[in-house]
Amino acid sequence: MDYNYKGIRLVYSGTELSQESAETLGQEYNVVHVGDTSNLENYLSTLSLFSTPDVIMIEINDEELVFSIINKIKSNPLTSGLIIVLLAHMPDVRLRTRALKAKIHDLYFYPFEMEHLKDRLNFLIKFKLIKPNIEQLAVIKKEKEYTTPTPKRVFDIVSSGGILLVTSPILLLIALFIKLDSKGPVIYKSKRVGTGYKIFDFYKFRSMRAGADKELKNLSALNQYADDGSGANAFVKIKNDPRVTKLGNFLRNSSLDEIPQLFNVLKGDMSLVGNRPLPLYEAEMLTSNEWSMRFLGPSGLTGLWQISKRGKGEMSDTERKKLDNFYAKNYSVWFDISIMLKTFPALFQKEKV
Repeated sequence: MDYNYKGIRLVYSGTELSQESAETLGQEYNVVHVGDTSNLENYLSTLSLFSTPDVIMIEINDEELVFSIINKIKSNPLTSGLIIVLLAHMPDVRLRTRALKAKIHDLYFYPFEMEHLKDRLNFLIKFKLIKPNIEQLAVIKKEKEYTTPTPKRVFDIVSSGGILLVTSPILLLIALFIKLDSKGPVIYKSKRVGTGYKIFDFYKFRSMRAGADKELKNLSALNQYADDGSGANAFVKIKNDPRVTKLGNFLRNSSLDEIPQLFNVLKGDMSLVGNRPLPLYEAEMLTSNEWSMRFLGPSGLTGLWQISKRGKGEMSDTERKKLDNFYAKNYSVWFDISIMLKTFPALFQKEKV
């Protein structure tokens, strides 16, 4: 199904958006221009359950007034879920930091590409407005659709099917040991975001105790991906994760926990080589035009960052995102073969990834 953006109400507060840009936005959204920030306050005071907009775009002329209005928006149950985008005149690191702390969805500095802004808004609308409905989100049609090349798909099917056939006795033994080691299901399933923001069930052998997902927030300070100054890391990987079982440590160190992902490859959810599909909470943090490139290439079981930086604790969030973007722009059959050949030595590195 196609998402109907024309039904999305976008409120614009400002005076400097060009007529051409306003018309471009109006082609996809129901745009309401309310004037400057003083008029915006009056507009917000008249909102009801049926007239609340979906997106609000504010030009920063009086910074303190704008952030005061944002605080009011976020403290009001009626408007707290609005997508907020700020427009500013001069690049300003301090302003960007303040916007991050205020949990603004994005900040653009004039001049900017209107197509980039539209792509960003479309993604935010998908993830913020209909995120609770996973099934609906999963079938949204992506404008830039990625199709797996036929040779790559054939190789994926033959290779993953052959590996599963050969390793089937090992898989049965692992399943038995997991059952004996701790309570819970043998296979751990989680929603992941892959190529073109497609959402699917991602399979792994369970290596953690039951209910481990609920403990992640309290362990975020142990994230192995170094903070790049943004204050919010897109990737989460816990050093010496206390949620991992004894058997789980072995499965992770040997990468045997990853074998069930071969079923994802057979199904076409992902490829053998590509950028790792991400949990929803990580994918939501990679929605800017700069980082969304990683989703326009194939997703896979192994990839460039695993062989380049696997196990190095000093690897930063930004480094991994750059590696993902590089692969999405440069992947090829020979590049994939090279990555696969280098994957096996990477499996035996000491640090867990």
